[in-house]
Amino acid sequence: MLAKNYVSKLTDTVVQKAPLIVHIVHRFAVGGLENGLINLVNHTAGDSFRHAIVSMTDYTEFRQRIQRTDIPIFSLQKRNGHDFSVYGRLLRILRSLHPDIVHTRNLGTLEYQVMAALGGFGPRIHGEHGRDVDDPDGLNFKYNLLRRAIRPLVDRYIAVSKDLANWLTKVVGIPAGRVTRVCNGVDTDRFRPAVSPRPRLGPDGFASCSTILLGTVGRMEPVKDPLTLARAFVRLVTADPNARERVRLAVIGDGTLRRETLQILSAAGVEKLAWIAGERNDIPDLLGSLDLFVLPSLREGISNTILEAMASGLPVVATNVGGNPELVVDGETGMLVPPSNPVTMADAIRSYLKDPVKLQRHGQAGRKRAVEHFSIEKMVEGYLRVYDEVLAERGRAPHRPATVDSGQMRAGGKYQNDRRI
Repeated sequence: MLAKNYVSKLTDTVVQKAPLIVHIVHRFAVGGLENGLINLVNHTAGDSFRHAIVSMTDYTEFRQRIQRTDIPIFSLQKRNGHDFSVYGRLLRILRSLHPDIVHTRNLGTLEYQVMAALGGFGPRIHGEHGRDVDDPDGLNFKYNLLRRAIRPLVDRYIAVSKDLANWLTKVVGIPAGRVTRVCNGVDTDRFRPAVSPRPRLGPDGFASCSTILLGTVGRMEPVKDPLTLARAFVRLVTADPNARERVRLAVIGDGTLRRETLQILSAAGVEKLAWIAGERNDIPDLLGSLDLFVLPSLREGISNTILEAMASGLPVVATNVGGNPELVVDGETGMLVPPSNPVTMADAIRSYLKDPVKLQRHGQAGRKRAVEHFSIEKMVEGYLRVYDEVLAERGRAPHRPATVDSGQMRAGGKYQNDRRI
């Protein structure tokens, strides 16, 4: 049930002139999709567009990364499985908010476009940030049947990579004119090369100033495949005695494969050469401590962590999947390797250990590429351009894309408008 004073407070919060975008996500917690949404709302000028976030399940302390104080966030507490009551709660929120645009993301929220259409709210936008973990190739018949059934209700699709854009047009059957690619962006002021001496990483005695530090950031789940990275590291340090003395591994993140990752390292007797750090909120400092970034994922949309590593001046060894080739220029800013192949991954890492000049050159090139092609400003401009276009198609005057200074946003107050329903 809605809180008694919810509607009155909400009216005070959202009655303004700028168009309101309601972003619907499955869960508002640590993740690349959610990080991109936070970057978008934090860097949109309030007189251009307003935002509200609806989490169909719940949200975590991750919401504290929202630096604006005027963005309400709602938790609908959807139960696992078929929870039909959530449709009514969502419709009531939409009727109270009166959104100008409804923006859902990924398969888990696509069905809620039906409620937006029933309520007469639009334009309606759906974003694809990466395929479902149970359908990594996007070929599941039932899922695609749902996508095609809801297709007439969606005015515009946004894909974060060319791979996803091509899949939407060729497999799902979305007309190319209704698909726009908007790549993720990275805060190149927050993520930047560390100044010497670099920040200390790991527990006492883990690494010295001469140690070569390689690492990754991400959920320790099957789709991110931390086991392949662990096996590659074992191969690297057991095959080369010098590597055992020189190289350390940092895994930043947590998940169901944490224990198995540790088991692989322990079985090879190299567990003391690795640091499984768990979830952290100091990612810029941690990346600033690394020499080389490795992403072993099986599937990716557009990886925020690759962008953050590039902006931090790190060469990147990544699997040749999804949108990774759109970010990493093989042989220029890093190396692309096949997925699930610890041998090739270990060889790619070893090539940097043998050639410090290449390591430095690729890191500098990655930083330059991140600044020139993947800034947050470019990402925000891309989203706002789509919002303007769909409003214009409905006869609404578009708003000129505008962003705020990132330093100004950092000076903002803590978030005050979250509500659980």
